[in-house]
Amino acid sequence: MSLFKKIFGSKSKPQQEDNPAEERGKYMPQIQLPIDERFTINFRKNGGKFLYCDSFTDVYDSLENILLENNWEEKEVLCFDEELQEHFDNFDMKFSRVNMNASFFLSSCEYLIADNGAILVCSNQVKEKKLNDLPDNFVILAKTSQLVTTIGEGLRGIKNKYRSNIPTNITTIKHFQVQEEKDFLSYGSSSKNLYLLLLEDL
Repeated sequence: MSLFKKIFGSKSKPQQEDNPAEERGKYMPQIQLPIDERFTINFRKNGGKFLYCDSFTDVYDSLENILLENNWEEKEVLCFDEELQEHFDNFDMKFSRVNMNASFFLSSCEYLIADNGAILVCSNQVKEKKLNDLPDNFVILAKTSQLVTTIGEGLRGIKNKYRSNIPTNITTIKHFQVQEEKDFLSYGSSSKNLYLLLLEDL
């Protein structure tokens, strides 16, 4: 084999299949996944349990399974949301607005953040409580229309939604499993065992 062929390669070498990722070049921006896929991947990476529901019947079935799986039937559940209490008043649960040691916390949320798989809440959901004060187990009901790309987008959404009375205690929940050794990025965060019931409304 000639020296040139060794250096430059043979022209008769069979061409490899086109790879769109290589064609884009390493300095091109990455192709973004759809917002719902991004959220699901990041949410699961954070340790969250995700249950997709295309109707309220699915929501009821999923909640029933969660209660059975965790032996939470007939147990006390912390819930500040009267609308949620009405939705689930047929379930075998005792609703409380004061018991911070209840079996789990049932709530809605403001937004679901795709970029980091976090859940954005405020005083409408958690009142003025710190996340550490709430039960270790969360069940959150959210809708697909609440998916946004970034925290900034979620904060703008809150500002637009509550123009005259912006809620307080705005925070994100993004650690859904107990971490043995906390690194500096998760220092001070509150880990919760969290189930997300995501209802399709688009």
